[in-house]
Amino acid sequence: MTRFRIKLTLTILGLISLVLLLMGVYFAKVLENAYLQSLHQLLLRESRLVAQVVRYPEVFSHEGNLAEQVEQIAPAEEVRITVINRDGSVLYDNYSRFQKMENHLDRPEFQSALAGETGISRRYSETLEEEMIYVAVPVQQGDKTIGAVRSAMSIRDITDTVHNMWYSLFTGLLVTLIIGSLVVSRISFSIIRPIEEITRVAGNITQRQFESRVRIKAKDEIGQLAGAINFMASSLEQQMYEISENQQRLSGVLNNMTSGVIFISEHRRIMLVNPAVEKMLGTPGHDVVGKLHIEAGKSFGLSQYIDRCLDKKEKFRQEVHIYYPHERILDVNFAPYINFKGESKGVVVVLHDITEIRRLEKMRSDFVANVSHELRTPITSIKGFTETLLDGAMQDEETCRNFLQIISDESERLYRMIRDILDLSKIEQKRIPLQMESVHVQEVISSAVTIVQESAQRKHLTITCPDETPEIWMMTDKDCLQQIILNLLANAVAYTPENGRITIKTEVTQQQLKLQVIDTGIGIPEKDIPRIFERFYRVDKARSRDSGGTGLGLAIVKHLIDNLNGQIFVDSVEGKGTTFTILLPGVKKFT
Repeated sequence: MTRFRIKLTLTILGLISLVLLLMGVYFAKVLENAYLQSLHQLLLRESRLVAQVVRYPEVFSHEGNLAEQVEQIAPAEEVRITVINRDGSVLYDNYSRFQKMENHLDRPEFQSALAGETGISRRYSETLEEEMIYVAVPVQQGDKTIGAVRSAMSIRDITDTVHNMWYSLFTGLLVTLIIGSLVVSRISFSIIRPIEEITRVAGNITQRQFESRVRIKAKDEIGQLAGAINFMASSLEQQMYEISENQQRLSGVLNNMTSGVIFISEHRRIMLVNPAVEKMLGTPGHDVVGKLHIEAGKSFGLSQYIDRCLDKKEKFRQEVHIYYPHERILDVNFAPYINFKGESKGVVVVLHDITEIRRLEKMRSDFVANVSHELRTPITSIKGFTETLLDGAMQDEETCRNFLQIISDESERLYRMIRDILDLSKIEQKRIPLQMESVHVQEVISSAVTIVQESAQRKHLTITCPDETPEIWMMTDKDCLQQIILNLLANAVAYTPENGRITIKTEVTQQQLKLQVIDTGIGIPEKDIPRIFERFYRVDKARSRDSGGTGLGLAIVKHLIDNLNGQIFVDSVEGKGTTFTILLPGVKKFT
């Protein structure tokens, strides 16, 4: 049984129950009032009759005569008769010993009787311990009220009668509800079943179950409605299939685009974003959809152009910088969305991330500028000293030797620079094949130390090598490993003042070689650490040039380590020294 059928059944049964209940309450009250009215009249007659008999002085003031007269007139014990003096003292009571009864002066019915009226009261009797009805009338001698006669009777019979009637009423109501529920349920089922069927199919359609159909063969209006519902379901099924296919194609295109797509409504709220935009903004799509574009995009420049497109309804292209969550350069196309009525209903924004392109362009430009500058310096020196020699300086043997030595040094520097540029180019393009072999790490370190030992001795530098034991063997490219260590040692020698120390440490952790080159050199300022692996980047250009460096050593180290699937870290304190830490995989033996 559906909720509506239950509701209809309960409504009808509720109405029947309410009518029966109201009728029962009404008749119960009528019956109760009739009983009470009859009881009032009975007690009033009893009280008046006794009052007429006991009003004489020889009766009212004489205990024996008073009791005799009352018992003659009202012998039945079902009515309680009480004779009360004007001061409230009890002169006679046929239920209790009147000598022990309390003063009745404060009884409301007695007060009314003393005032010459008929007093009626209903309350609980402490003496008889049950609810009673009291009727009191004055006892008069001439114009003077000398006391009152009060008759009382229990209302237990009336209460029991009313309770029996309520019991009968509820019994009848229960039987009526049982029978009525069966009848009403059957009637409501025949009325509601077709509506339930139509509602079920309509609900299935809203849940995209378009294959559902109404199974009703009636020829009446409900049958016609069922046919219309079935036709609508069939039409919707076909249309939703086509819409779903189109939506799948559109979702496939949007989800696989590397460019970001945002649709903003005419109310300036984001209605659609694709995964590329989520990556650019660093926020999931469900967190930005529905928000104002200026709140979700967190880019004032981008929001300005969106507002311009919404206001002017014109198509344009703009390069935009965003700084959250990371700094990016975007090539953005803005176009108004026009619906089939020709109304502007929003803006379509297409974002292309050109950060890497701009970075590569800048790197290329910087590289050309740096190479030109670095090549110009030795070439200028060679050209200048050569011209000086040709102009006659060759005649002075010492000067000639000095100039030729300078020309030789600058030629060597030029050669190293060109060699490093070519090596770096090959490494970047991965044109140097890796020759993986078993390498003894301590031997490679010793070989590299031997190469830089002469330069270190000229500056009185102390180089400390790692212990020979335990031996460390790893599967790697020996030449790459040696070049990495050699470049780091050469860098340490170049930037460590005289009498300094260079320490090489090795450690094996989780099949990885941890190699550290620690010097007590001039250190690297914290702001320059992120850029030291860039080509030709120098912390102190004048000092670097004096040291004979090309500015490519650390760039080569970084690319070689990347090729070996390793990592490099830098820890430096300006004026105290620098530590380069390398992590390389491939440790095969550690004994």
